[in-house]
Formats: sequence, C-alpha cells, structure tokens
Amino acid sequence: MAVSKVTVHFPCPVERVWHTVTDLTHTAWRSDLARVEVLDEGRFVEHTKSGYATNFTVTACEPLRQWAFTMENGNMSGSWEGAFESAEGGTRLTCTEAVTAKHGWMFPFIPGYLKRQQKLYLDDLRKELLK
Repeated sequence: MAVSKVTVHFPCPVERVWHTVTDLTHTAWRSDLARVEVLDEGRFVEHTKSGYATNFTVTACEPLRQWAFTMENGNMSGSWEGAFESAEGGTRLTCTEAVTAKHGWMFPFIPGYLKRQQKLYLDDLRKELLK
C-alpha cells in the first residue's frame, strides 16, 4: 500500500475550503473530472474526462473538521482523508491518501501516481479558492 500525506495552507476561512471540497454538485474546478454522480448521501462516483469511473463511500463527515472516504475502481482501492483546521491567516488542510493497486505490474507506479494526483487536486483547489 502506498501512502501520501500533504499539508497545505489556504488564505481563506475554513468554511470556504470545506464547502468547496465537499460540494459534489459544483466540481467544474476539478480539471481532471468530467462529472460527479451523487448516488446518495454517502456514496458518489467520479468520472474522469477520459471516462474512467471511481466509486467513493463516505466514512467520516465532521463539518469543518474531517471528511473521509474509501475509493475503488478497476485498478485500485484505498482511502482518502481531509483534515481541516483554522490556522493563522486561513485554513490548514491535510490530505492523506492510501492506495493499493489491484494489478501487480502497477505497484511501482502507485507512489508517483498519488503524488501527481494530489498535486493536481490541490493546485485546482488553490485556483478555485483564490478566484
């Protein structure tokens, strides 16, 4: 299992960061997604621009503090957790992602994949929050 943990600071209130990250009806800011399909209160599916679907199940939702879920698709399974904290001048967000590849040949590529995905997500989030 590969794990990637990143902490970033955003110069805006925790309420704004929380709302942007957890609002599954407004995801146009995500450059990698075509759409998000909300199945019910605790489950959703992200569809990439290339048409690949990943299923998510929310495992924790503590407003303004923690949002976590499991995720699975044909290539991997894992979890993601976002920890939100008010910090001087804004918000500190710590993202922890853990992924296991479902195909042995993919194992060496997972750490780099995680880093790239987290960087893209956080770059997109920063652009959205600084509008």
